[in-house]
Amino acid sequence: MTDMPHTATISPSIIETLYEDALVLADEARAAFDLGESVGGLGEDASMMRMAMSCEALRTTTRMMHAIAWLLNQKAYFSGEMTEFQLRHHGRLPPAQAAPEAAQMRLLPHYVADLVERSVAFYARVERLDKAWRASFALQPAAVHRLRERLGCAFAG
Repeated sequence: MTDMPHTATISPSIIETLYEDALVLADEARAAFDLGESVGGLGEDASMMRMAMSCEALRTTTRMMHAIAWLLNQKAYFSGEMTEFQLRHHGRLPPAQAAPEAAQMRLLPHYVADLVERSVAFYARVERLDKAWRASFALQPAAVHRLRERLGCAFAG
């Protein structure tokens, strides 16, 4: 996976594409973990695998629902249903969860482990966009102060 540049412009088309990708990934997760419930067998290995599946099912679905909620807020903003003020104050992406434990990931079927990793990578993409968008606001107070200084100098003389 390559890193995105540190600056990012969020546009309606980017949000729509990410939203569609999120829905597909969430649906894959639902299907994979529904199949995972049929993990049969007795013994410690089967029990450990069921526990790993349960933990990662919860983490993955939570991760995807947070990303989808963030994307829905962005969509609402771009469609005029939410103001920038509302988005800045209520559209925050929760911090990423801890990385999946390697020991648990080894217990999962390959397709499930791959799905978990793709959900982590997807969340990281959304998180980078959110951080870049929020960083653009951090620069505004300094710009306001510089403008005030320039206006003060212009009217003082």
